[in-house]
Amino acid sequence: MEEALKLLGILFGVLARTLVPYLRKLKQGKIKEFEKGYWISALASFILGLITTLLIFPEFNVVQPGAGLEASIKLFCLAFGFGFGFNSLIAEGAKWGEKHK
Repeated sequence: MEEALKLLGILFGVLARTLVPYLRKLKQGKIKEFEKGYWISALASFILGLITTLLIFPEFNVVQPGAGLEASIKLFCLAFGFGFGFNSLIAEGAKWGEKHK
C-alpha cells in the first residue's frame, strides 16, 4: 500500500506539472479549443510522465511515515510534491537549454 501511494503520488505530481502550462494557456485564451494534436501531446506527456516517475521513484525515500489514514495522506502529498517539483526542474532546465542554443 505504501509503495502504491508513493508511486501514484509521484505520477500524479509529474502529470499535474505537465498539465499546468496547458491550463494556463487555456485560461489566457492562447488555446481556443481542444484540437486533435493535443491527444498526441497528451499521450506523449503521459508516457514521459511514466518514464520520469520510474526514474525518480528510487530516489524518493521516506523514513517510517506512520500508520493510518493521516499518514497515508501525508505520504501521498509528499510524493505528489516530489514528483511535481522534480518535473518542474526538468522542464525549467529544458527551457534554459533552449535559450543557450
